[in-house]
Amino acid sequence: MNKRGFLLGVLAVAVAAVGTVFWMGHREYDAPAQAAVAEEGGQQVERGRYLARLGNCVGCHTAPGGEAFAGGRALATPFGTFYGPNLTPDPANGLGKWSADDFWRALHQGKAPDGSLLYPAFPYPSYRHVSRADADALFAYLRSLPPVARANRPHELEFPYDQRWLVAVWRAFYFRPMSDEPAPAEPSEAWLRGRYLVQGLAHCAECHTPRNRLGAMAPDAGLAGSLIGGQSWYAPPLTGDRVTGLGEWTRQDVIDLLKTGIAPRSHAAGPMAEAVHQGFQYANDADLEAMAVYLKSLPAVGTDPASVSAAASPALMAAGGKLYEQHCAQCHGADGQGRPPAWPPLAGNISVVAASSDNAVHMVLSGGFAPATAGNPQPHGMPPFGQSLGDQDVAAVVSFIRQNWGNQASAVSLPEVRRVREAVR
Repeated sequence: MNKRGFLLGVLAVAVAAVGTVFWMGHREYDAPAQAAVAEEGGQQVERGRYLARLGNCVGCHTAPGGEAFAGGRALATPFGTFYGPNLTPDPANGLGKWSADDFWRALHQGKAPDGSLLYPAFPYPSYRHVSRADADALFAYLRSLPPVARANRPHELEFPYDQRWLVAVWRAFYFRPMSDEPAPAEPSEAWLRGRYLVQGLAHCAECHTPRNRLGAMAPDAGLAGSLIGGQSWYAPPLTGDRVTGLGEWTRQDVIDLLKTGIAPRSHAAGPMAEAVHQGFQYANDADLEAMAVYLKSLPAVGTDPASVSAAASPALMAAGGKLYEQHCAQCHGADGQGRPPAWPPLAGNISVVAASSDNAVHMVLSGGFAPATAGNPQPHGMPPFGQSLGDQDVAAVVSFIRQNWGNQASAVSLPEVRRVREAVR
């Protein structure tokens, strides 16, 4: 080897050594940073998983028997049927081509990535309260799911509600992207957290707030209770009303219902049972306490009945009493006090004395179970009586429980029973 070749060889070895030291130094320096980034990303995904459960996102975005978050769940409304879209990271049908900014815009502004307006069946009037950090965590979790190539099913809406351009008109009257509701002078951290969850991700107002004919929530009604359009269920008031709301409930009663689906004064049923089963039972204790603090702070809004507005006839009450003794008293008691936690009381039960009789009629016709939860893994159920009782019988027994043991709700008419029976078929 000549002198020049020797010098080039030494130089190559030196450069390689320096490069190795430089690369190893960077590897040793970057490894903790990369691990921290990965850990932070993992924590964000887990945070998003928790938030998705709290908001019961799977409820609207999973078809019966289908893969989670792949869309296809039908949502019946007075305007037609909406179908929850695919939220998996599938690029053709889901969120695969969405950015975090796109997702944030959908939650806060009700707009798709291409700028088209989303129908407010996707509850962005509530999701506008969700923080950017929580929106990013939700998006990170959804992007971590396995992609499912399930095409989105078109909505089946009646005319003129199938004309999407009308959403712009609706928004001009009823939607503002930002939340500007003031807080009280000295709110507690728990109250603020509770308001944030109730108004935002948990979207309680979407069911528990009255709506006008165009589906907009009444701005000053709060959580005053409402029929859930197209579903024959009534979401009772979450305000401080002493008879029809949470006025007589303790904070622990509220926590128990959200966590386990059962409470001393009522059990979760229908859509609320689903929300507990798939969502609220997984909430941490601090968040449940915060939600209870906020809900128990809400004032009464005047929905308590001052007197019986539609009294049942003596004949109807007598017939209802006989049916109750035959079919109901064994579980709910002759005094209507039930046998908690297995069977809820009917006396003072907010679903029984509600402004609408739909929940009570629904349960008599179809029966049902409280949700299965960690705190109540084997719930007792109520058998359906829709096959054995005619509409007149159902009206009689529900009128009896709504006007007995101090309950002062209206009697039930045959058209009310027929409407619910038609809806549950």
